[in-house]
Amino acid sequence: MKYAVEVHDAVVLLDRFPALAGLSLRLRTGTVTLVQGPNGAGKTTLLRMLAGLAPLEQGSAIVLGNDVATQQRQVRASVGLLSPQTMLYDDLTIAENLSFWTTLAGYGDVDMGAALERVSMAPFADQQVVTLSTGQRRRAAIAVVAIRRPRLWLLDEPHAGLDQAGRDIVDGLIADAVAAGATVVVASHELDRVRPLASHVATVAGGVVHAFETVGDPGLTVDDDAGGGADSA
Repeated sequence: MKYAVEVHDAVVLLDRFPALAGLSLRLRTGTVTLVQGPNGAGKTTLLRMLAGLAPLEQGSAIVLGNDVATQQRQVRASVGLLSPQTMLYDDLTIAENLSFWTTLAGYGDVDMGAALERVSMAPFADQQVVTLSTGQRRRAAIAVVAIRRPRLWLLDEPHAGLDQAGRDIVDGLIADAVAAGATVVVASHELDRVRPLASHVATVAGGVVHAFETVGDPGLTVDDDAGGGADSA
């Protein structure tokens, strides 16, 4: 599949406000894209839309060959979204949370031990989420994404709340995902941290892509009428 994501003139409304206002872009499979922009630019809404969680009012979006408007189940099965809200249940243990989310996604046997080792949380597997620190919660949420080995990683401020070791774990997971053929989109304000990991940078403001830059292999393209300039692929 040449493109993991193809979005054309996407409009997403939040309380009648156009959080995405005609956004268009394409991401080539196997690339890492940093999405940058001010607060309220539409970065989080873009990631949620690509995950099938923010419905389109207008336009179209194809994710991994599936239409987000009509094939949400297929989209969600292949996409891993890490959001500022950890989506963990406080009264469950870390292991129980991992089991719940992988079962909900339709996965069979998964190696929870390996996933927790990867984020240095194996000793806390049987600990309730409510007892964890902010950084530990964040690591557990990352494990929920990583254990599914998604084909499209959507990471919203993935380094937030983590110490240096945790940040290094995130960087390693991004590198491993791309090496395995996945596509990664990272929305972040920590540009100095994420930019070295990225092959492309998209600048979003007012719900549209205003500019893009190729900083590695070509992969991200933005339609001319989206304000991003000429095709880069």
